[in-house]
Amino acid sequence: MKKTLVLFLALALLSVSSCDFVRTLAGRPTSAQVEQLRLEQMAAEEARHQARLDSMARAEKALADSLAALEAHLLDSLSQSNGTILNPAKLGGLFTTKLEYKYYLIVGAFRGRYYAERKLNACKDAGYSNATIISFRNGLLAVGICPSNSLNESLKTLNQLRGTGVCPQDSWILVNE
Repeated sequence: MKKTLVLFLALALLSVSSCDFVRTLAGRPTSAQVEQLRLEQMAAEEARHQARLDSMARAEKALADSLAALEAHLLDSLSQSNGTILNPAKLGGLFTTKLEYKYYLIVGAFRGRYYAERKLNACKDAGYSNATIISFRNGLLAVGICPSNSLNESLKTLNQLRGTGVCPQDSWILVNE
């Protein structure tokens, strides 16, 4: 009978004594409580990560806005200083169908096609294979070299080439808008 009682008690303890039961007796959290705590920690970490992403997106937008404002200010201030930058609308608009780039370094503007082509050939002979003739509605033919989509790059090129044989002192940047 003792064996049966011991066996019965062992079976009863085994069925009642799960890890959660032992944890509860020891005053420790159960597996359900541990899982809930883990889920709460993951949610808090995800919230912190999303906050960092949102902060980075706001900073990126502020930087893009700042750069756009700086470019607009730079274009405005440069257009007011000695005619370095010119918008085609001031010359009656472009007659050329479509220019590929936003900025062109204009090294000459002519009324006659012969002179424009002569300057174009001189530019190509000097190594500017991307030289092009830009026609305006008022009849002016401009020779543009070093096309770019970056104003900063165009300004650097203008300053480097100004006063050389191909790029005279009165060269300017055309803004194709």
